[in-house]
Amino acid sequence: MKNWLARLFGGPSRPDTQESPAQFAPAPSGVVNPPPDLDLDLAFYRWLAGGSAHLGDAPEQLILNELGRLARQPEAAAELVPRVPAVIPQLLRSLRDETLPGAELARQVAQDVTLVAEVIREVNSPYYRPASRIVNIEGALMLLGQNGLRMLLARVAFRPVIGAQAGRLARQAAPQLWSQSEKCALAAAMAAPALGADPFEAYLAGLMQNVGLIVAFRLIDQVAGTAPLPQSDAFAHALLDSARTLSARIALLWELPPAVGQAILHAGQDEATPLAQALHQGDRLAKLQVLDDAGLDGSKELAASLPAEQARIYAKLRADEQ
Repeated sequence: MKNWLARLFGGPSRPDTQESPAQFAPAPSGVVNPPPDLDLDLAFYRWLAGGSAHLGDAPEQLILNELGRLARQPEAAAELVPRVPAVIPQLLRSLRDETLPGAELARQVAQDVTLVAEVIREVNSPYYRPASRIVNIEGALMLLGQNGLRMLLARVAFRPVIGAQAGRLARQAAPQLWSQSEKCALAAAMAAPALGADPFEAYLAGLMQNVGLIVAFRLIDQVAGTAPLPQSDAFAHALLDSARTLSARIALLWELPPAVGQAILHAGQDEATPLAQALHQGDRLAKLQVLDDAGLDGSKELAASLPAEQARIYAKLRADEQ
Protein backbone atom coordinates (compact mmCIF):
# COMPACT_ATOMS: atom_id res chain seq x y z
CA MET A 1 0.00 0.00 0.00
CA LYS A 2 2.95 2.34 -0.22
CA ASN A 3 3.05 4.15 -3.58
CA TRP A 4 -0.26 3.67 -5.37
CA LEU A 5 -2.81 5.18 -3.00
CA ALA A 6 -1.61 8.73 -3.44
CA ARG A 7 -2.38 8.45 -7.15
CA LEU A 8 -5.76 6.98 -6.42
CA PHE A 9 -6.98 10.29 -5.06
CA GLY A 10 -6.00 12.32 -8.09
CA GLY A 11 -8.71 11.70 -10.68
CA PRO A 12 -12.40 12.30 -10.93
CA SER A 13 -14.69 9.37 -10.55
CA ARG A 14 -18.21 8.34 -11.13
CA PRO A 15 -20.87 6.23 -9.61
CA ASP A 16 -23.96 7.54 -9.90
CA THR A 17 -29.99 14.11 -0.60
CA GLN A 18 -31.39 17.33 1.34
CA GLU A 19 -32.10 17.03 4.72
CA SER A 20 -34.45 14.85 6.66
CA PRO A 21 -34.21 15.82 10.31
CA ALA A 22 -34.57 13.10 13.07
CA GLN A 23 -33.97 12.60 16.82
CA PHE A 24 -34.45 9.72 19.19
CA ALA A 25 -33.15 8.27 22.42
CA PRO A 26 -32.26 4.63 21.76
CA ALA A 27 -33.30 1.86 24.11
CA PRO A 28 -31.54 -1.51 24.29
CA SER A 29 -34.82 -3.15 23.32
CA GLY A 30 -34.69 -1.37 19.97
CA VAL A 31 -37.92 0.52 20.69
CA VAL A 32 -37.55 4.05 19.34
CA ASN A 33 -39.95 6.93 19.89
CA PRO A 34 -38.80 10.20 18.28
CA PRO A 35 -40.17 13.57 19.40
CA PRO A 36 -42.15 15.68 16.93
CA ASP A 37 -39.18 17.86 15.91
CA LEU A 38 -36.70 15.35 14.57
CA ASP A 39 -32.95 15.93 14.35
CA LEU A 40 -30.93 13.35 12.44
CA ASP A 41 -27.60 14.39 13.94
CA LEU A 42 -28.84 13.99 17.51
CA ALA A 43 -30.59 10.75 16.61
CA PHE A 44 -27.39 9.36 15.11
CA TYR A 45 -25.30 10.45 18.10
CA ARG A 46 -27.65 8.80 20.57
CA TRP A 47 -27.86 5.67 18.48
CA LEU A 48 -24.05 5.48 18.43
CA ALA A 49 -23.89 6.05 22.17
CA GLY A 50 -26.44 3.30 22.78
CA GLY A 51 -26.84 2.16 26.34
CA SER A 52 -23.68 4.00 27.41
CA ALA A 53 -25.22 7.44 27.05
CA HIS A 54 -27.19 9.30 29.68
CA LEU A 55 -27.18 12.70 31.32
CA GLY A 56 -24.26 13.71 33.49
CA ASP A 57 -21.27 11.91 35.01
CA ALA A 58 -18.70 12.32 32.23
CA PRO A 59 -16.61 15.53 32.41
CA GLU A 60 -18.35 17.39 29.57
CA GLN A 61 -16.28 20.56 29.56
CA LEU A 62 -12.99 18.69 29.92
CA ILE A 63 -13.90 16.54 26.91
CA LEU A 64 -14.80 19.58 24.81
CA ASN A 65 -11.65 21.43 25.90
CA GLU A 66 -9.49 18.47 24.91
CA LEU A 67 -11.24 18.21 21.54
CA GLY A 68 -10.54 21.90 20.98
CA ARG A 69 -6.88 21.29 21.76
CA LEU A 70 -6.74 18.42 19.26
CA ALA A 71 -8.36 20.59 16.60
CA ARG A 72 -5.43 22.98 17.03
CA GLN A 73 -2.98 20.05 16.91
CA PRO A 74 -4.21 17.72 14.13
CA GLU A 75 -0.98 15.72 14.27
CA ALA A 76 -1.87 14.66 17.82
CA ALA A 77 -5.43 13.88 16.74
CA ALA A 78 -4.19 11.69 13.88
CA GLU A 79 -2.22 9.61 16.37
CA LEU A 80 -5.53 8.42 17.85
CA VAL A 81 -6.49 6.74 14.55
CA PRO A 82 -4.97 3.33 13.65
CA ARG A 83 -2.19 3.19 11.08
CA VAL A 84 -2.77 6.67 9.73
CA PRO A 85 0.57 8.32 10.61
CA ALA A 86 2.56 5.47 9.05
CA VAL A 87 0.49 4.88 5.93
CA ILE A 88 -1.95 7.43 4.63
CA PRO A 89 0.17 10.63 4.62
CA GLN A 90 2.99 8.89 2.73
CA LEU A 91 0.66 7.45 0.17
CA LEU A 92 -1.13 10.71 -0.50
CA ARG A 93 1.93 12.86 -1.15
CA SER A 94 2.11 11.90 -4.81
CA LEU A 95 -1.61 12.54 -5.33
CA ARG A 96 -1.37 14.63 -8.47
CA ASP A 97 -1.87 12.56 -11.63
CA GLU A 98 -5.45 12.86 -12.86
CA THR A 99 -4.75 10.95 -16.08
CA LEU A 100 -3.07 7.84 -14.70
CA PRO A 101 -3.75 5.00 -17.19
CA GLY A 102 -5.74 2.08 -15.86
CA ALA A 103 -2.93 -0.37 -16.60
CA GLU A 104 -0.52 1.71 -14.53
CA LEU A 105 -3.02 1.91 -11.68
CA ALA A 106 -3.37 -1.87 -11.77
CA ARG A 107 0.41 -2.26 -11.77
CA GLN A 108 0.75 0.02 -8.74
CA VAL A 109 -1.91 -1.86 -6.80
CA ALA A 110 -0.39 -5.24 -7.73
CA GLN A 111 2.80 -4.35 -5.85
CA ASP A 112 1.02 -4.81 -2.50
CA VAL A 113 -0.15 -8.41 -2.08
CA THR A 114 -2.26 -7.61 1.00
CA LEU A 115 -4.09 -4.90 -0.87
CA VAL A 116 -4.59 -7.16 -3.89
CA ALA A 117 -6.19 -9.80 -1.68
CA GLU A 118 -8.55 -7.20 -0.19
CA VAL A 119 -9.56 -5.87 -3.59
CA ILE A 120 -10.18 -9.37 -5.00
CA ARG A 121 -12.26 -10.28 -1.95
CA GLU A 122 -14.31 -7.12 -2.28
CA VAL A 123 -14.88 -7.36 -6.02
CA ASN A 124 -16.17 -10.94 -5.67
CA SER A 125 -18.64 -9.98 -2.94
CA PRO A 126 -22.43 -9.91 -3.48
CA TYR A 127 -22.17 -6.12 -3.63
CA TYR A 128 -20.58 -6.32 -7.10
CA ARG A 129 -22.10 -9.63 -8.27
CA PRO A 130 -19.50 -10.52 -10.95
CA ALA A 131 -20.67 -12.95 -13.64
CA SER A 132 -17.62 -15.11 -12.90
CA ARG A 133 -14.99 -15.03 -10.18
CA ILE A 134 -12.40 -12.24 -10.50
CA VAL A 135 -8.88 -13.48 -9.78
CA ASN A 136 -6.61 -10.48 -10.41
CA ILE A 137 -6.45 -6.68 -10.44
CA GLU A 138 -6.78 -6.55 -14.22
CA GLY A 139 -10.09 -8.42 -13.94
CA ALA A 140 -11.26 -6.04 -11.21
CA LEU A 141 -10.39 -3.10 -13.44
CA MET A 142 -12.35 -4.61 -16.33
CA LEU A 143 -15.39 -5.07 -14.10
CA LEU A 144 -15.29 -1.74 -12.30
CA GLY A 145 -13.59 0.64 -14.69
CA GLN A 146 -10.78 2.90 -13.55
CA ASN A 147 -12.95 5.20 -11.45
CA GLY A 148 -14.82 2.31 -9.87
CA LEU A 149 -11.51 0.74 -8.91
CA ARG A 150 -10.39 4.05 -7.40
CA MET A 151 -13.48 4.08 -5.20
CA LEU A 152 -12.97 0.49 -4.14
CA LEU A 153 -9.34 1.21 -3.28
CA ALA A 154 -10.36 4.25 -1.26
CA ARG A 155 -12.86 2.20 0.72
CA VAL A 156 -10.33 -0.56 1.37
CA ALA A 157 -7.77 2.02 2.50
CA PHE A 158 -10.12 3.86 4.88
CA ARG A 159 -11.73 0.82 6.48
CA PRO A 160 -9.00 0.21 9.09
CA VAL A 161 -8.94 3.93 9.93
CA ILE A 162 -12.57 3.90 11.03
CA GLY A 163 -13.54 0.27 11.43
CA ALA A 164 -10.85 -1.14 13.76
CA GLN A 165 -10.72 0.57 17.14
CA ALA A 166 -9.67 0.06 20.74
CA GLY A 167 -11.38 1.58 23.75
CA ARG A 168 -14.91 1.05 25.02
CA LEU A 169 -16.79 3.80 23.18
CA ALA A 170 -14.67 3.80 20.03
CA ARG A 171 -14.94 0.02 19.71
CA GLN A 172 -18.71 0.19 20.21
CA ALA A 173 -19.18 2.96 17.63
CA ALA A 174 -16.66 1.89 14.97
CA PRO A 175 -18.76 -0.67 13.03
CA GLN A 176 -21.77 1.66 12.89
CA LEU A 177 -19.62 4.63 11.88
CA TRP A 178 -17.99 2.63 9.11
CA SER A 179 -21.36 1.49 7.80
CA GLN A 180 -22.64 5.06 7.74
CA SER A 181 -19.41 6.30 6.13
CA GLU A 182 -19.70 3.84 3.24
CA LYS A 183 -23.33 4.79 2.63
CA CYS A 184 -22.54 8.49 2.91
CA ALA A 185 -19.66 8.22 0.43
CA LEU A 186 -21.81 6.45 -2.14
CA ALA A 187 -24.78 8.79 -1.70
CA ALA A 188 -22.59 11.91 -1.86
CA ALA A 189 -20.93 10.66 -5.05
CA MET A 190 -24.33 10.02 -6.60
CA ALA A 191 -25.56 13.49 -5.58
CA ALA A 192 -22.43 15.27 -6.86
CA PRO A 193 -23.06 15.46 -10.65
CA ALA A 194 -26.40 17.26 -10.35
CA LEU A 195 -24.80 19.79 -7.99
CA GLY A 196 -21.73 20.38 -10.16
CA ALA A 197 -19.32 18.67 -7.74
CA ASP A 198 -16.65 16.07 -8.44
CA PRO A 199 -18.06 12.61 -7.59
CA PHE A 200 -14.77 11.14 -6.40
CA GLU A 201 -14.02 14.09 -4.13
CA ALA A 202 -17.54 13.66 -2.75
CA TYR A 203 -16.81 9.97 -2.18
CA LEU A 204 -13.59 10.80 -0.33
CA ALA A 205 -15.36 13.39 1.81
CA GLY A 206 -18.00 10.82 2.75
CA LEU A 207 -15.35 8.33 3.84
CA MET A 208 -13.38 10.99 5.69
CA GLN A 209 -16.07 12.87 7.57
CA ASN A 210 -16.40 10.41 10.52
CA VAL A 211 -12.67 10.19 11.22
CA GLY A 212 -12.96 13.12 13.64
CA LEU A 213 -15.81 11.40 15.48
CA ILE A 214 -13.67 8.29 15.94
CA VAL A 215 -10.92 10.52 17.33
CA ALA A 216 -13.48 12.09 19.68
CA PHE A 217 -14.59 8.70 21.00
CA ARG A 218 -10.98 7.62 21.46
CA LEU A 219 -10.34 10.80 23.44
CA ILE A 220 -13.44 10.25 25.59
CA ASP A 221 -12.27 6.71 26.32
CA GLN A 222 -9.04 8.21 27.65
CA VAL A 223 -10.53 11.18 29.51
CA ALA A 224 -13.78 9.78 30.88
CA GLY A 225 -12.76 6.20 31.58
CA THR A 226 -15.87 4.16 32.35
CA ALA A 227 -18.15 7.17 32.90
CA PRO A 228 -21.26 7.13 30.70
CA LEU A 229 -21.26 9.38 27.67
CA PRO A 230 -23.31 12.58 28.20
CA GLN A 231 -26.47 12.83 26.14
CA SER A 232 -27.52 16.46 26.55
CA ASP A 233 -28.36 18.26 23.32
CA ALA A 234 -25.77 20.95 23.99
CA PHE A 235 -22.97 18.43 24.53
CA ALA A 236 -23.96 16.34 21.51
CA HIS A 237 -24.00 19.33 19.16
CA ALA A 238 -20.69 20.64 20.53
CA LEU A 239 -19.11 17.20 20.18
CA LEU A 240 -20.31 16.79 16.60
CA ASP A 241 -19.11 20.29 15.66
CA SER A 242 -15.68 19.55 17.13
CA ALA A 243 -15.56 16.20 15.32
CA ARG A 244 -16.27 17.90 11.98
CA THR A 245 -13.45 20.36 12.60
CA LEU A 246 -11.11 17.48 13.45
CA SER A 247 -12.06 15.58 10.29
CA ALA A 248 -11.42 18.65 8.13
CA ARG A 249 -8.03 19.38 9.67
CA ILE A 250 -6.89 15.76 9.54
CA ALA A 251 -7.92 15.67 5.86
CA LEU A 252 -5.60 18.61 5.26
CA LEU A 253 -2.83 16.93 7.24
CA TRP A 254 -3.21 13.76 5.11
CA GLU A 255 -2.91 15.86 1.94
CA LEU A 256 -6.33 15.05 0.58
CA PRO A 257 -7.63 17.59 -1.97
CA PRO A 258 -8.23 20.85 -0.07
CA ALA A 259 -11.85 20.91 -1.26
CA VAL A 260 -12.53 17.73 0.74
CA GLY A 261 -11.65 19.30 4.09
CA GLN A 262 -13.55 22.46 3.22
CA ALA A 263 -16.63 20.43 2.31
CA ILE A 264 -16.53 18.59 5.65
CA LEU A 265 -16.15 21.86 7.53
CA HIS A 266 -18.98 23.68 5.74
CA ALA A 267 -21.48 20.91 4.92
CA GLY A 268 -25.00 22.03 5.78
CA GLN A 269 -24.13 25.73 5.95
CA ASP A 270 -25.75 28.45 3.87
CA GLU A 271 -24.00 29.12 0.55
CA ALA A 272 -21.97 25.92 0.86
CA THR A 273 -19.89 24.79 -2.11
CA PRO A 274 -21.37 22.18 -4.45
CA LEU A 275 -19.08 19.57 -2.89
CA ALA A 276 -20.24 20.50 0.63
CA GLN A 277 -23.86 20.29 -0.53
CA ALA A 278 -23.27 16.82 -1.99
CA LEU A 279 -21.63 15.69 1.26
CA HIS A 280 -24.46 17.11 3.34
CA GLN A 281 -27.09 15.34 1.26
CA GLY A 282 -25.18 12.07 1.32
CA ASP A 283 -24.70 12.31 5.08
CA ARG A 284 -28.41 12.90 5.73
CA LEU A 285 -29.54 10.09 3.46
CA ALA A 286 -27.02 7.67 4.97
CA LYS A 287 -28.09 8.56 8.51
CA LEU A 288 -31.74 8.17 7.55
CA GLN A 289 -31.08 4.69 6.22
CA VAL A 290 -29.03 3.65 9.25
CA LEU A 291 -31.70 4.89 11.65
CA ASP A 292 -34.46 3.29 9.62
CA ASP A 293 -32.57 -0.02 9.87
CA ALA A 294 -32.35 0.59 13.65
CA GLY A 295 -36.15 0.92 13.90
CA LEU A 296 -36.58 4.69 14.15
CA ASP A 297 -40.30 5.46 14.26
CA GLY A 298 -41.22 7.75 11.39
CA SER A 299 -38.13 6.99 9.28
CA LYS A 300 -40.17 5.40 6.51
CA GLU A 301 -42.39 8.47 6.38
CA LEU A 302 -39.31 10.67 6.18
CA ALA A 303 -37.97 8.57 3.31
CA ALA A 304 -41.31 8.73 1.52
CA SER A 305 -41.25 12.54 1.67
CA LEU A 306 -37.82 12.93 0.03
CA PRO A 307 -37.60 15.00 -3.17
CA ALA A 308 -37.40 12.92 -6.35
CA GLU A 309 -33.61 12.99 -6.83
CA GLN A 310 -32.89 12.24 -3.20
CA ALA A 311 -35.49 9.47 -3.25
CA ARG A 312 -33.69 7.95 -6.24
CA ILE A 313 -30.38 7.98 -4.37
CA TYR A 314 -31.99 6.58 -1.23
CA ALA A 315 -33.54 3.75 -3.24
CA LYS A 316 -30.13 3.01 -4.78
CA LEU A 317 -28.58 2.81 -1.30
CA ARG A 318 -31.28 0.33 -0.36
CA ALA A 319 -30.77 -1.73 -3.50
CA ASP A 320 -26.99 -1.87 -3.02
CA GLU A 321 -27.51 -3.21 0.49
CA GLN A 322 -29.47 -6.23 -0.73
